[in-house]
Amino acid sequence: MGQVKRFSFKELQAATDNFSNKNLLGKGGFGNVYKGRLADGSWVAVKRMKEQRTQGGEYYFQKEVQMISMAVHRNLLCLRGFCMTPKERLLVYPYMANGSVASRLNKDRPPNQLPLDWPTRKQIAIGSARGLSYLHDDCDLKIIHHDVKASNVFLDEKFEAVIGDFGLMDYNDTYVMTAGCGTFGHIAPEYLSTGNVSEKTDVFGYGIMLLELITGQRVFDLARLANDDGNVMPLDWVKGLLNEKKLVLDPDLQTNYVASEVEQLIQLALQCTQDSPMNRPKMSDVVRTLEGNRLPERWDKWQKREVLQTYLSPLPNSVCILDSTHNLQAVELSGPR
Repeated sequence: MGQVKRFSFKELQAATDNFSNKNLLGKGGFGNVYKGRLADGSWVAVKRMKEQRTQGGEYYFQKEVQMISMAVHRNLLCLRGFCMTPKERLLVYPYMANGSVASRLNKDRPPNQLPLDWPTRKQIAIGSARGLSYLHDDCDLKIIHHDVKASNVFLDEKFEAVIGDFGLMDYNDTYVMTAGCGTFGHIAPEYLSTGNVSEKTDVFGYGIMLLELITGQRVFDLARLANDDGNVMPLDWVKGLLNEKKLVLDPDLQTNYVASEVEQLIQLALQCTQDSPMNRPKMSDVVRTLEGNRLPERWDKWQKREVLQTYLSPLPNSVCILDSTHNLQAVELSGPR
């Protein structure tokens, strides 16, 4: 297990005040997460798994802990420890003082917290890209996250992006994949239509996360675009605005952003959310693009290919839509900011 510590259940009970609701940080498909303070004074986040009585459950949980502990990168939430009893399965992570990206955006941000400024959002974009690139290409086991979204990207004390919730695995001959079906609004079209999953599934989720980061809006996926009432923003509408040199931005940014950088990040988001996974870049390409400022070049190439492929047809009903944008003004991309 390397640096991963095995905690007793009593230790984690004491740390979380017996899993008190006042310490509840969040709820997920696998269980609840609680804030806790260990005997040494350090703060942790304790994920208490839902009870699952399956044959060989202890063996598979230990195997999962080993898999999670192998993924070590500055932009991944490292596993600090675990607890296993006949009835309980718990995972212990460092506590992220600045919460998740989702909790710091427009709707969910508490009034006493300052909004994320534009340099921080750029830092989050590249940090999360590096973390995913590591999972896909550089980890000892190839890991597909399968649920990339703003609420699964956490912020440390320096607002560095740290990707979490990539444990609890399904196994395949070629990769390890986070179990579950992902979150509606962030799921790639190929998974909805065929159930196929690849690292390009994460690329799609990353692109949607970029749009959340830029607009400050939560994303959901409508079953049928034909039923919308005009108060939604499908990806093709985002592209149309971009072609008109207009943007929809998080009001928290006000005028404190660089218009050319916002435009380029939206270009990247649209490339990552293309309907065909083959046309999406790899996360390693995304990192190189962000680090090398090659977005305009890639955008021009994509635009030319899109014309050749007559990619201007309406997007399918599996494409995600940004929520609550009817009260936002499209910002003209004119001049520096």
